[in-house]
Order: sequence, then structure tokens, then C-alpha cells
Amino acid sequence: MSAQGWRLAVVALLLGVYVGARGAWAWQANHYQKELADQSSAYQTERELAATAVIDWQESEQTQRRALEDRLQANDQTHYQELRDAQQTQARLRDRLATADLRLSVLLDSTATCSGSGLPATTGSGGVVHGAVRAQLDPAHARRIIGITDHGDQGLIALKACQAYVRAITR
Repeated sequence: MSAQGWRLAVVALLLGVYVGARGAWAWQANHYQKELADQSSAYQTERELAATAVIDWQESEQTQRRALEDRLQANDQTHYQELRDAQQTQARLRDRLATADLRLSVLLDSTATCSGSGLPATTGSGGVVHGAVRAQLDPAHARRIIGITDHGDQGLIALKACQAYVRAITR
């Protein structure tokens, strides 16, 4: 073979290597692009599913919160009504005491003696009063007692409201 034949063979060989390398490079690039596209698509699908799960969870939490707020609102209304009713009852009682329509009295101990005189506080068998002996309270003292019971009732209603709130929150 001549020098020109060798050159032509080398050029043809180099051209064949170049075309083969270029073809392999193009095939490999295409293959990797397809894999990257599949991987990207799978990642996008995974992200969409995660986002949907978070949105569903958030909606569930919001629904639970709204239900809790509704229960707490109903409890507040109930306890406010109880407090208002107790206050109205106390106000009517104070009004009745102020108008002398009602008098408060206390039971006296039947075994106690009156001011150390040795006389029993109860009436004898020939007395007119039937039942236990009672002493009438001064209207000012009766008003103070009613005020104290009013504060106690309000405290008990507030305690009941707090307990209902804690039960609703921890449920």
C-alpha cells in the first residue's frame, strides 16, 4: 500500500472513530436526559403528593379547631346564662330582703343556754312554737350574707366554666 492509501485508511479510521464516538455520546446523552426527566417527574409527583397530604392535614386541623371553638362558644354561652340567672336570683333575693318581704333566720342550738342564764333556748312543751327555735337576722347582716353567697355562686360558676374549658381542650 502506498502512503496515500495509508493516509486514507487512517483518515477513514479516524472518521469512523469520530462518528462512532459522536453517536455513542449522543445516545448516552439522550439516555441520561431520559433518566433525568423520569427522575424529575417522579420527584415532582412525590412533592405534589406531599403537598396534598399537608393540605389535607391542615384542613383536618382547621375543622377540628372550628369544632373546638364552637364547643367553647356554646360552653361560654351556657356559663354566661348560668351566671346571669344566679345574679338575677341574688338580685331578687336582695330586693325581697330590702322590702322586708323576706327575713333571714338561723336555727339556734337547742342544747345551748341563753346568755349564760342557764335557761334553755328552746321553748318548753307548753310553748306555742312548733319545730326548732329560730332567730331573725338584722336586714343589714342578711344583705351581707346574700352578697357573700352571691360571690360564692359566681366563683362556683366560674370554676365550672374553667373545668368545662379544660375538658374541651384536653378531649
